[in-house]
Amino acid sequence: MRIHIKITRLLLTMLLVGVFTPGAAVSAKEQAPATAAPGANPISTHNNFTYRMLQKIVLGAAEKTPEGNYGFKPRETVRSFGQIVGHMADAQYTFCSVARREKNPRLNIEGTKATKADLIAALKDAFSYCDKAYVGMTDASAAETVKFGGADAPILGVLTMNQVHTTEHYGNLVTYMRMIDLVPPTSDPEFMKSLGR
Repeated sequence: MRIHIKITRLLLTMLLVGVFTPGAAVSAKEQAPATAAPGANPISTHNNFTYRMLQKIVLGAAEKTPEGNYGFKPRETVRSFGQIVGHMADAQYTFCSVARREKNPRLNIEGTKATKADLIAALKDAFSYCDKAYVGMTDASAAETVKFGGADAPILGVLTMNQVHTTEHYGNLVTYMRMIDLVPPTSDPEFMKSLGR
């Protein structure tokens, strides 16, 4: 359990500091909802921005990996590449349904989708579901509490954990991609340039 907490802290640090540089704050303002006044809601606006970047990176990995490698797993006791993509999609509903104060639809994407096209479509739908939680959040509503894991948690905390979880499993995808001789999105200068990094 302690190792899992340390890994989660490391991933969160990478997400907030390593991957998204201080210049991201400027881009976050440019992508703020049209209804937000300039400089309003800097915390929730930046959180939305980092989530959007993470979406593009994860989708980049899913789209770059050939269909034939979606069943790849380094050993039988772990998820395949496709199962990880499905798990990440399922998790978007798990976290964001809490943040949106809705019932989790529990689609079981990991257990019911297998093709690249179906998994990418499901992942996009899951991200769209979460978009409403991030876009609708203000700095004030970010501090509101919801029940999460049997305890009260701020909405911002739930959505941050969603990003930590997604980043954790993006790390799995990176390892799998390296094992099949693919360059992951965050190591591809052209891909990162397309994101303005």
